Amino acid sequence: MRLAIIGDTHIPDRATGIPDWVRERVEAADHVVHVGDFEGPAVVEGVRSLADGNLTAVRGNVDPPSVELPSVATVELGGVAFVVTHGTGNRIGYEDRVAAAVRDHGGDVGVAGHTHQHLDTEHDGVRLLNPGSATGADPATETTMLSATVAGGDLDVTLHRGGE
Repeated sequence: MRLAIIGDTHIPDRATGIPDWVRERVEAADHVVHVGDFEGPAVVEGVRSLADGNLTAVRGNVDPPSVELPSVATVELGGVAFVVTHGTGNRIGYEDRVAAAVRDHGGDVGVAGHTHQHLDTEHDGVRLLNPGSATGADPATETTMLSATVAGGDLDVTLHRGGE
C-alpha cells in the first residue's frame, strides 16, 4: 500500500494552493493522511477529492469549527496502526505529546504536524512522523511531504522536498 502523508497546508491564509508535485503524489497514493491545518471545509473536500475519498485527517489548531474532523484519528494500513494528531502546543514537549497519543490510542506510529518541519524519528520507543508543510507555509523553510509503503507490518518512509 502506498501512502501520501501531508499537512499544514494553510490555504488560503499562508498559501494559494497545493503544489502540482504534491497533488500528483496524493492522487497516486492508495491512502492519504493529512495532519491538519487545512483552514476551511473546502480545502478538506479538495484534499478528499484528490485522495479519491481514501483520507484519514484531523483538525489542526487553526482549523475553524466548520472543519468537522476529530482531533485524533487511528487507521490501520498494511498491518501498521497509525495514530494521527495535529500535535498542537509548544515545541517543547512535542515528541512527548505525540508519543503519548500513540500509546493512549494503541498505535504503532504517530503522525503529526504543527511544527511545519519534517521529522522521522523514534521517541520513547514510538516512531514519529511529521510531513512538514505541503505548501511551504510559514514558518516552514521549504515545501515537504512524506510518502510511504506499508505491507505486512513493515513501513518504509521517504521524504520529498520541493518536487523531488
